[in-house]
Amino acid sequence: MKLDQSNVGWVITAFVLGLVFAMGGMTLFKQTQPAPIIISPPEPTPTAVPTETPGPVQVFVNGAVRQEAVYTLPAGSMVQDAIEAAGGFADDANVAVVNLAQPMFNGAQVYVPFNAENSATPTAVIFTEAESENGRGQQASLSAEGLVNINSADAAQLETLPGIGASTAQKIITFRDENGSFGTIEEIMNVPGIGEGKFEQLRTLITVDGN
Repeated sequence: MKLDQSNVGWVITAFVLGLVFAMGGMTLFKQTQPAPIIISPPEPTPTAVPTETPGPVQVFVNGAVRQEAVYTLPAGSMVQDAIEAAGGFADDANVAVVNLAQPMFNGAQVYVPFNAENSATPTAVIFTEAESENGRGQQASLSAEGLVNINSADAAQLETLPGIGASTAQKIITFRDENGSFGTIEEIMNVPGIGEGKFEQLRTLITVDGN
């Protein structure tokens, strides 16, 4: 085919139009392509750490109560709950020496003294779990005024005092074992970690009577 000047113009025009259509088609093709779908797995849900629920405690209540027996009490119970479980105080119970707010623990023994018991300072006796298991009769004592006797109280009872944790309670017991009974409540300041400030918190809550 022989191209003259007019044919060359048509060829060029056709080429340009084809190029334009081709580029337009490619642009349209790109625009109509669906966006890629990205599937992301969900973040793992944190596993809740189970909270340990305190179980019931078993305590032995005897002495001047209506019914001596072993009783099962809910966690958080106090001596008052133990006495109520035993039917209440007997008529001749020395109720003045019993600290009804004393917390209970598994394996504890609560002994309520009788009025007829002869003692310079009668005490309500609460044996610790370890003492009950070992069969030892060491007493964690409360005075007639409901004070903690620092000459006979065990670690658990000492820890009921304000500012006295497990470490300080053990220091008191160690000091007592090495140096003998406290002669006055002020002597507790000889125990490492107990200064005048802490003693002021304890002054009205402790005693050395009966030793």
